[in-house]
Amino acid sequence: MLRKSATAAEILIWWAGLTALWAVLIGPADPLDLGVGAAAALVAACAARAARRAVTR
Repeated sequence: MLRKSATAAEILIWWAGLTALWAVLIGPADPLDLGVGAAAALVAACAARAARRAVTR
């Protein structure tokens, strides 16, 4: 249970940071742009976690 919580927290932190970066870089945007950015950030967050795990093994 603790491992799943840690995984979820790590992905959430990556997602929040990447989504914030997207919002800052894109400037004024409509909700569709923010939705697409959030979805792309989720994919990137999962990839970042997988890459980090691959390096630490």
